[in-house]
Amino acid sequence: MSKIVIALGGNALGNSANEQLTKAELAAKSIANLIAAGHQVVIAHGNGPQVGKIRLAFEETSKSAEDTMPFPECTAMSQGYIGYHLQQAIDEELVSRDLADIPVVSMLTQVVVDPKDPAFANPTKPIGGYYSEEEAKKLMDESDDVYVEDAGRGWRRVVPSPKPVDIYEKISLQTLVDAGQVVIACGGGGIPVIYEGTRYKGVDAVIDKDFAAAKMAALIDADVFIILTAVDHVFVNFGKPDQKALETTSVAEMKKYIAEDQFAPGSMLPKVEAAIDFAESKAGRRAIIASLEKASETLDGNSGTTVQM
Repeated sequence: MSKIVIALGGNALGNSANEQLTKAELAAKSIANLIAAGHQVVIAHGNGPQVGKIRLAFEETSKSAEDTMPFPECTAMSQGYIGYHLQQAIDEELVSRDLADIPVVSMLTQVVVDPKDPAFANPTKPIGGYYSEEEAKKLMDESDDVYVEDAGRGWRRVVPSPKPVDIYEKISLQTLVDAGQVVIACGGGGIPVIYEGTRYKGVDAVIDKDFAAAKMAALIDADVFIILTAVDHVFVNFGKPDQKALETTSVAEMKKYIAEDQFAPGSMLPKVEAAIDFAESKAGRRAIIASLEKASETLDGNSGTTVQM
């Protein structure tokens, strides 16, 4: 049987608390199918819609920019409540299958980033609410934050999106995995931290959850890394008459497709890059990009796009 890391997209978990509960139950069924088959499973999840709402709630109720909850803390909050929903749903599904002896635990996870990462000089990830140009410029005058116009909908704050370097809790993570527990970790890409002085300090940034999950998969020596999204396969020539679904492909072939700009930045491209990172990190590893509903079919090659050396 295999050790598997699954990355769930934040949008796959819905846009409201009630919708998230329903989506978590759907995810739990797919995850439980793999556990029931004897596989060891670790789960990462996105938090895009959720952390934006948390940040917006603080922005709307705070009296000043200094009073607004810092973004790392917002990520920690999203890890807590999304992990809670997933943990309950997976545990309930396991109990219904007479697998109640398999513990499920959510781990608050800090992910180390490099303060010299070029992303810090080029913030691109929008977070929080929308503002008028006048409001945004006033906020920029009051802080070091950067706001940009977002597709005609208003001005939004943008933060850096650095690559993950390490996982601060990796020893605890490995201990839980070795004990056979189902672990939910690296939520929202993890709480981004840098080493400063004698301690790690949270920074205003967003780590791509697929890159963080790929890093986690490599650190715990997983066999398979599965990225669950809204489509059954990765496509080339997407949306064109000669559109083609990729089933089993190589790292070299996927790099060629990236050079051809086959995958949309901010959408499929980071998923493909994260799959490549994991597949080429050690001989025998494979990454799969597939839909949430067909997760349990991926290992047999009946669904999804498999990337391997």
